[in-house]
Amino acid sequence: MTRICAEWLSDERLQALLAALSASGEEARVVGGAVRNTLMERPVTDIDIATTTLPEETMRRAEAIGLKTVPTGIEHGTITVVANGRPFEVTTLRRDIETDGRHAVVTFGRDWRTDAERRDFTINALYADAAGEVLDLVGGIADIEAGNLRFIGDAEQRILEDRLRILRFFRFFAWYGRGRPDADGLRAATRLKDGLAQLSAERLWAETKKLLAAPDPSRALLWMRQTGALTIVLPETERWGIDHIHPLVASERARGWAPDPLLRLMAIVPPDPERLAGLARRLKLSNGERDRLFAFALERQPGPDEADRALRARVYFGDRQAIVDTLRLELARAQGKIGQDPDALEKTASLAARLDIAQGFEPPAFPLSGGDLKAKGFAAGPGLGSEIARLKQLWAETGFTMGREALLAKAGKGESDA
Repeated sequence: MTRICAEWLSDERLQALLAALSASGEEARVVGGAVRNTLMERPVTDIDIATTTLPEETMRRAEAIGLKTVPTGIEHGTITVVANGRPFEVTTLRRDIETDGRHAVVTFGRDWRTDAERRDFTINALYADAAGEVLDLVGGIADIEAGNLRFIGDAEQRILEDRLRILRFFRFFAWYGRGRPDADGLRAATRLKDGLAQLSAERLWAETKKLLAAPDPSRALLWMRQTGALTIVLPETERWGIDHIHPLVASERARGWAPDPLLRLMAIVPPDPERLAGLARRLKLSNGERDRLFAFALERQPGPDEADRALRARVYFGDRQAIVDTLRLELARAQGKIGQDPDALEKTASLAARLDIAQGFEPPAFPLSGGDLKAKGFAAGPGLGSEIARLKQLWAETGFTMGREALLAKAGKGESDA
């Protein structure tokens, strides 16, 4: 029998909740990601609990020991229990009695195997009791040891219950799989990929973003392209390709960059403002994501002969994030060609130096104020603003070194001097 030992399992709040839900002939176990990640020696963030108690009884027992409850999904058996600010999602054992590929009608039960068999992948259907003893009814532990991501039961049936499981298949493979994806899962994803078009934009983008956040999503993206699923979710990649994702991941690891899902998206879509605006609308990206993607599309590629002074001026007047995004992608592409292109090593070094400037440059404060120009005869209004903008441009072009008096000497004549 497998037993886990983890700091999160000894949490007094969790132990008290498990004890309350397991009293009087009932049972409660931690389920899913917390158990899976502990067995894989990976960080645990969320803790979910499965229980035989019905939702109203779950609430009663949790409140009886002083915990707050929120009926976040009570119709599907889910209650969120909050202990000292920490949420635990508690769900009654259940089975699906009707599904339409997006939503399920469930009935509550007491059978752990039935509950396990309604879940998506074997590695997600692992339960642990308060002592850490793991209940594995579908072969999840063996699949973890083999690095195999496998649907529970018939892969096609699992996908028909929820079409999003196609994307989840590739996302979990990116995070937890090794070698080649499960053949049955690949065949089912290929046959049923058109069902992805039935899903909401929010669900598609949320799942895609999680996939792109994996330590190395390149193999999963390759298999998504092979099955045709990638073309449905991101048709922009069809004629652009995903070849740049691998060198980007390699550069992230070599240079200590945190995985950035949006930068990885930029690596596999064309920098075309119109197409990326369409992508943002279709997948309902947040305003911040949309604006960053659009700024990247508008940003010009870094020229090999651009002077450092000109780059600093571009950072000062432009969008620093877009410049950094463009430089990181270009650096990754150049680094990926080392050993094939004789100029790649030199280009990589040059781009790395330019990236350091773009990320680290902090210009001094502009030494002139509107008051300085008013004293010279300028009236408040568009003319004053235009003159300040012209002097800022001159200040930037000379390396941000001109002082107040030198700039005033370059200022035009105000109305009182005319």
